[in-house]
Order: sequence, then C-alpha cells, then structure tokens
Amino acid sequence: GYLAASSASAYSLVSMVQRFGPIMNSGGSVISLTYVASEKVIPGYGGGMSSAKAALESDTRTLAYEAGRKFGIRVNTISAGPLASRAAKAIGGAGKDKTFIDYAIDYSKANAPLAQDLYSDDVGSTAAFLLSPLARAVTGVTMYVDNGLFAMGMALDSQAMAPAINPPKPAA
Repeated sequence: GYLAASSASAYSLVSMVQRFGPIMNSGGSVISLTYVASEKVIPGYGGGMSSAKAALESDTRTLAYEAGRKFGIRVNTISAGPLASRAAKAIGGAGKDKTFIDYAIDYSKANAPLAQDLYSDDVGSTAAFLLSPLARAVTGVTMYVDNGLFAMGMALDSQAMAPAINPPKPAA
C-alpha cells in the first residue's frame, strides 16, 4: 500500500510535469491536491497516504524550482479541508450513524476560524485562481482551503477549554 500510495499521490505529479512540461506554454500552471495528514496525524488515514502527501508537498516545492527554470511553469498544491464528497463518505464509519468525514466536518466547524461549511466550489475557485494569470508569481506553495483550520494549534471544542474561550461575563 505504501508504494502504491507514493506512486499515485506523489510520483504521478513528478512524472506528469516531466512529460507535459516541455509542451506546456511558458506561464502555465500545474496543481495537485494534498491533505493535512502530510504534516499532522490523522488517525485512520493510513496505507502510506500521509507519507505520500508529505512527499507530494516536498515535490511541489522542488518542481516549482525545476519546472519554473526549465519550462517557465508554476507548480502548486491545494490542501483542502473536510468536504462531504462521495469519496469521503466512502471512507467508512467512525460511529454508528456518522462517517469519519462527518466527524471531521463537525470538528472543523467547531475549531476553524471560519465556522462555515466548506464546498467543492471553494476548492475549485482556488484552483482556478492558481491556474490563472492572477497567480503568475505564485509557485511552490501549499494553499490551504480549509476555513483556516490549518492555522489552529489547539482545539477549541474541548470542554476543558470552554472557560478560556467563553469567559463568564461579569455581573452588571
């Protein structure tokens, strides 16, 4: 599983840039999709995928330099937050009535700076930007599209944190 994950999720980008870079227009752009499991532990996200995503992000930075210099193209990756996609719903259950992605979405809403639903259009709009001339000076980045969840260092939804987050109001 480890080698298959690395092949599908990391090497495929290197191979694609190697083959398509020479025929792409200068100023063109390549994007891939990564996941926060590349840098944080996500229980159950196994089979080598977390390592493959870490390799993909490293390859993105290296390819940004190499393909930028050789072909004049940009290389970036998008790290999307939890989305209730058909593929994500297939990951399986974490409980009787909820799938893993349902818990991930609830966690994100409770802890991200923007407590809102994340939609595939949010990721698509970011991809459109990264592929467009508007991002002509952006290369080698991992762009987080997750309502700001990546920036958080501590969960806010913990009962132990409740007094610190919402201190009691003084009596009037």
